[in-house]
Formats: sequence, structure tokens, C-alpha cells
Amino acid sequence: MKNPMRYLPPSKPLALVLALALAGCAVGPAYQRPEVETPVAFKEGAGEWVRAVPGDLLERGPWWQLFNDADLNELASRVEVSNQNVAAAVAAYAQARALVAEQRASLFPTVSLDLGATRSGGGGGAPTRNNYQIGIGGSWEPDVWGRLRRGVDSASAGAQASLADLQAAKLSAQGELAVDYFNIRSLDAARALQADTITGLERTLKITQNRYDAGVVARTDVLQAQTQLANAQADQLGLERQRAVLEHAIAVLVGKAPANFTLPPRPAWAGVVPAIPFDVPSPLLQRRPDIAGAERRVAQANEQIGIAQAGYFPSLRLSGNIGQSAATIGDLFKASSMAWSVGVALAQTIFNAGATGAQVDRARAAMDQAAARYRQTVLSAFQDVEDQLVAARILEQQLVLRQQAAQAATLVEQQVLNRYQAGQVNYTDVVSAQATAQNARRAVVQAQSDRQVAAVALIQALGGGWRGL
Repeated sequence: MKNPMRYLPPSKPLALVLALALAGCAVGPAYQRPEVETPVAFKEGAGEWVRAVPGDLLERGPWWQLFNDADLNELASRVEVSNQNVAAAVAAYAQARALVAEQRASLFPTVSLDLGATRSGGGGGAPTRNNYQIGIGGSWEPDVWGRLRRGVDSASAGAQASLADLQAAKLSAQGELAVDYFNIRSLDAARALQADTITGLERTLKITQNRYDAGVVARTDVLQAQTQLANAQADQLGLERQRAVLEHAIAVLVGKAPANFTLPPRPAWAGVVPAIPFDVPSPLLQRRPDIAGAERRVAQANEQIGIAQAGYFPSLRLSGNIGQSAATIGDLFKASSMAWSVGVALAQTIFNAGATGAQVDRARAAMDQAAARYRQTVLSAFQDVEDQLVAARILEQQLVLRQQAAQAATLVEQQVLNRYQAGQVNYTDVVSAQATAQNARRAVVQAQSDRQVAAVALIQALGGGWRGL
């Protein structure tokens, strides 16, 4: 059989190879988002479920402004700028974007410039010779089987996952700041209550001491009053320690050394809990960055399967160079010293003991692992929203009951103290009534703080609030 190439002009074989390369087709599976079993609606809400499509780039806005607290607004705005975990996530995203650019560069030819000069000689009077070279060469690997393009797509999916990680880092740091802030304000309120309690116990001790001096009561009443006062003062010191720890945590979250940060107390603080729509539309779950990141990692793993499968097929490389070589610099640029070459190389692995098949199997297993993690992330997100919806509802009801209990306990405390002064009850009754009232008032403060913390947790579970849709 005659070789058809012999009838083509010298430049045509290369052009034919190039045409065949450009007409190649990609190998590997097309990406499909993993299916996840989803509920029709939230169990603790009234919204209808809509199939989640990652929308982590939707505008969330400054969700912390829902709490209408100027100090919190100022601190939260500093997290994105100064928090070091967020800064690390920003750097990781920059690395991922650089990797995309690096992978995209592999689609284009590589061109290099070579310059050189040598001087050689030998013994026995051999003449010394000079040689100067200049050349431009290039090589290109056509993406016949889509391996390079899939590498770009894989890196792009990784960059999108890294961006989702950045959003998650911001949301986590901002949420942690809000929780610490509300806890510290709760401690401010608790310290104010404790100060009032101490003042009342000091007054009670004085009354008891006067009654003891008058011979009306036994010394045990005085000792009990002193015990109550000392315990209350110790509890106040414990609250101060807790506040200092939280203040240190907030300092780190906003990128400050604890020694250089102070958050002034606000004893009269009354926290605002945003009105939470219990018919929260389920599509808001699309805004969770962890879901978006998990889904993008599935896409990234899918591209790796195609890259591994391309190992079954030959690789093609085109190369060419043009250069000149002469004994003197003056002759270097003469046409007679020019030389050129073009070439094509085809490489195919014949035997590697099943290594390519193992690489494909590994890529498929990694894909299954990423899909399982994605499904688990979605299910965990459902749980987070349900947990926080029921917490918001129950805590609101609890607060009303706690307030009623505190009001009743305070009245009992005052009445028992009046009866003790009248000699109608023992001091143990006063101790019991005061402890009950104190615990009831502290429970109200804790319930208020719990509602705010639950609201923050719900905002985080929804990926950053319910605004912007």
C-alpha cells in the first residue's frame, strides 16, 4: 500500500496532525450533582422546600444589624478585615485562583528563547574556536482527550470551593463574635443583678445583726446572713472572671491582642432579638457556604476521573524551533547560518501493570467519598435549621414563664423578709426565699441571652440570615 503522506506537501502532514488534534473529544463522565433526599418542608417551619442549588454568593448583607446594637455592628465589621482565620482563608482562595491560572496556561504553547556562546580548543597547537547560538523554540500538547481542560475545570471547582470556605470562615467568625458579645452583655446584666443582690444581703445582714444585738434572734441567723453575703460576693468574682475570658476571646476575633482591647460594660443593656419568620422559605438553605463547598468538591472529584481515564489514550506533542549558529557574532545573523525544525511526537503507555486502571478506580472512589460528604453536609444543614427553629420558638415561651417566675419570687422574697422582721418566720425561710428569687432573676437574664444566641445560630444555619432574597 502506498503511503498517502508522500503526495502531501512538506507542511501538510503537520497541518493534518494539528487538525486531528483539534478535532479530539474529551473522555470522562459528565458532572451531575448528587441526589439528596429532601423534606417537603421544615418540620419546625411552614415554608415549602425547594431543591437546593448552592447559592453561597447571594448577598447576605450585614446580618448582625438585625440585633440593632451599635457596639456589635462595629466589632463585626472588623472581623472581615482583621480576623486571622479569615485572612488565612483569603490567602487560600488566592492560592486556588493562582492554580486555575496555572492550569489554564497548560492549554497554550510554550515558547522559549535560547542564547549561548562557547569557546573550545585543544592541545598540540589546535586552534581555538568560538561558537555563538541563538534560537527560538516552542512546544504544544494539544488537548486531544480533554485531560488539560478537565484539569482547568477541576482547579476552577477547587477555587469555587475555596471561596465557599472563605465565606464559611467569615460567617463562623462573625457568629462566634456575636455569641461571645451577647454572652458578655448577659454577664454585664448578671453582674448588675448580683450587685443588687449583694446590696440586699448587706442590708439583711445589718437587720439580722441588730436583731441579734437586741437578743431577738440567735447568732446562727447572723452566721447564715454572713454566709449568704460571702457566697454572693464570691459569685460576683466568678462573673468577673467569665467576662474577662469572653473579652479576651472577642479581642482575638477582631485581630487584637487581649491587652490592647477593652469592651466597656453596659449593666443596663437590654438585648434585641430579631423577629424570626417561622415560615422561613426553605430555599434560604441554598446560601450555606459549607453546602456550596461540598458540592464544588464533588465536581472537582468528577473531573479527576476524566483526567485519570485520559491515561488510557496516547499523548501528542508538537514542537518546533528556529535558530542560528556561527563562529562569529557578525555571521550569526546571516541567512546561511539559519536552521529550523518541526516535529510531532506520539506517546502511548503499553504496559504499566494496571496502574492506570488503579488511578481511575481511585478517582471514582474519591468521587463517591465527596458525594457522601456532600449529602451528609446537606442533611446536617437540615438538622441545624430544625434545631434552631424549635429553639427560637421554645426559648421565647420560656422567657415569658421565667419573667413570671421572677416576679412572683421577688414578691415572696420581700414578704418573707417583712415577716422575719416581724418575728413571724425563721431566718431559714428568708435564706430560701432570697436564693429562689436570685436564681429566678438570673434565669431571666440567661433566657434573654439564650434567645439571642439561638437567633445567631439560626442565622448561621441559614447561611447568613433571611434578607436579600
